[in-house]
Amino acid sequence: MKALKLLFIRHAQSTGNQQKRMQGNGSYELSPEGRQQAEKLAQRLLLESWRPSHIYSSPLNRAAQTAEILLSHSLSAPLPSLVSDLVDGSESDQTLEAAVNLVPPLQVPIEYADDLREFQNGIFEGLTWDEARQQYPELCQQLETTADWIQIPGAESLVEARLRSRRFIQRLLERHSNGDQVWVVSHSWILQHLIAELLGCERSWRLHARNTALFEFWIDQDRWSQESDNRFNTDLWQIRRFNDCHHLL
Repeated sequence: MKALKLLFIRHAQSTGNQQKRMQGNGSYELSPEGRQQAEKLAQRLLLESWRPSHIYSSPLNRAAQTAEILLSHSLSAPLPSLVSDLVDGSESDQTLEAAVNLVPPLQVPIEYADDLREFQNGIFEGLTWDEARQQYPELCQQLETTADWIQIPGAESLVEARLRSRRFIQRLLERHSNGDQVWVVSHSWILQHLIAELLGCERSWRLHARNTALFEFWIDQDRWSQESDNRFNTDLWQIRRFNDCHHLL
C-alpha cells in the first residue's frame, strides 16, 4: 500500500523526567540515559529502512534533541543489498563507490512547531508533586480528591490543548500526500490529543507512553476526504504500531 506514513514519537528521557518534575514548557535537556534511548531508537529506525521525507518537532529541548539524534542517524542511509554483497572485497573500489552512490543523501530539515509543545502547566511548571503540595496545599488536595478537571492558574485549558492538536493534524493532512514519510516528535500529554484528533475521536484518551514510544499510522491520503463507504474500509487507514518501545528492552 502506497500511503502517507505518520510516525509519532515521544521524546527520550529528560533530566526533568528523571527528577519527576512537571516539566510543561520548561527547557529540560535529555539525560545521559535519554541520549542512549534516542540512539537505540535511531538504530532501530535505520534497520527498518525508514527514510523520513519530513520531520516535525516540538521546539522544547528534550524533543528537539531527540529529533536531532534521530535525524543524524538517518543521514547515514542503510546500504542497498548490492553494496552488502560487494563488501567481501571481491570488487574494485570504483565499483563499490558507484554502488554506494546509489543511495542519495538524506536532506530533511526539522520543522519546529509550537503546536507540538507539552502542556503549559502554569504555576506547577518545574515542580515535583511534593513541592507543589508544599507551595499549593489546597489546590493539590482538590486535585487529589476529584477526577474532574480543575484549571491550574496560568495553565492552558483542555480546550486550548485540543484546538492546537486539531490545528496541527489538519495542517499535516493538508501538506502531505501518499508516499511521504513523516516523523512527529512531541510529548506524552499532547500526544494523547494529537492521536485522538487523527483518529477522529470526540474524547481524548489516556495513553501511558514511555520515552521514545512509537505510534505509526498509514493513511490513504487520496481517499481521506471521501464520504463514501471507504471511511469504513480498514485497508485504507491502518494503525501499524501503538505505544511500541521494544527497542528499549
